[in-house]
Amino acid sequence: MRAIERRLLPCTAVTAALALVGGCGASAKSDEGAADAKERGPITFVSGKNTSGTVEKLIARWNKEHPDEKVTFIGLPEDGDEQRAKMARNAKLKADTYTVLTLDVVWTAEFAANRWIDEIPESSFPFDRTLGAVNGTVKYRGKLFGMPYASDGALLYYRKDLLKKADIEPPSTWDEMREACGKILPKQEEMSCYGGQFDKYEGLTVNFSEAVNSAGGQVTDAKGNPHLDTPEAKRGLDNLVKGFRDGTMPEKGITYMEENGRQDFEKERLLFYRNWPYQYGVSNTKAKGNKVVGKFGVAPIPGEKGTGASSLGGHNLALSSSARNKATALDFMRYMTDEKGARLRLAKATQAPVFEKVYDDPKLAEDFPWLPVLKKSILGAEQRPRVVRYGEASKAIQREVHAALTGKKSSAAALESLQKELKALKP
Repeated sequence: MRAIERRLLPCTAVTAALALVGGCGASAKSDEGAADAKERGPITFVSGKNTSGTVEKLIARWNKEHPDEKVTFIGLPEDGDEQRAKMARNAKLKADTYTVLTLDVVWTAEFAANRWIDEIPESSFPFDRTLGAVNGTVKYRGKLFGMPYASDGALLYYRKDLLKKADIEPPSTWDEMREACGKILPKQEEMSCYGGQFDKYEGLTVNFSEAVNSAGGQVTDAKGNPHLDTPEAKRGLDNLVKGFRDGTMPEKGITYMEENGRQDFEKERLLFYRNWPYQYGVSNTKAKGNKVVGKFGVAPIPGEKGTGASSLGGHNLALSSSARNKATALDFMRYMTDEKGARLRLAKATQAPVFEKVYDDPKLAEDFPWLPVLKKSILGAEQRPRVVRYGEASKAIQREVHAALTGKKSSAAALESLQKELKALKP
């Protein structure tokens, strides 16, 4: 991906796609903000790699209708940490390579605090039509710095054929899930009970936060104060540690990211798997190695005493403060985040909409029977650690939690270290 880090290369090395943005060096950047944006012309749209083709379809439609304001798609790595690092690097260099950014909802505050993205006018987006929890993700100190693009809530994928055969309902607690596995797995060779995202990356921060929240605790409060020195936080981490020690989770589960875990679920190696909504469409499509088409269902993730609390996922579109052609960028952001686009991305990429009306559409509920479960997941979701220095906080969580899961530290020692580290990161 070094070709897209334009400032690090001589102009002659810039790709043709990035040449659309114009020039090399800081002199190319416009100083106008979003509120007074007038400059128009080609821009770029930066996001994680898209496998459904939906983004390209929407961009192609835009480009056909706006031949003088074409959009070039820049795909970043699957790993969320790498995505954030590349966008932060572009911002620190004040490069105009990236125009419209697709930000994980937890990055918005950090990018806003560092003035890497522009404040946007409130009239830019119909905030009165979204799921309430979503709107808070685009705000920093009461001001708006993005447009909601997609929401996300965790779902528990389970083998409904095996649960039905055993006359077992989808579990709502961790103990119920273990009991279900105890009854079903003896008859299933090479199948493990449960998987999530436990490799040392952003997915581990998400899964750890869910474990703590689902035990009645919180990683940080709304002001960014850590609360990891509590019995609830310890019970949450202990549940994950126990899962690896008692065989609830497979040994290779420590390497799971979204995709390799999904593939193991499809190969019938997992009875339960925690993942995002996008998996539903993928796992329900016939493909080589996929053995679970028509055999699985979804439920809310389990918790300690009842339904668990998902981490609030999703993405916002934001405008790079060092970009050019911001008037075009704002129009493109409105285009990509409207309800029509949300419905298309739901249908083609199983991407969770931000508009409440979409979830309440009877026809869509018929076509996507998991929508009511997802709405419940999002409405009951908790934000991940609410800190400005999110990247550093997430890295600390990943390091300490991974040490506990791999037996290098006890849960108590890992949480004690993490409490100190997160406290030190607070401004």
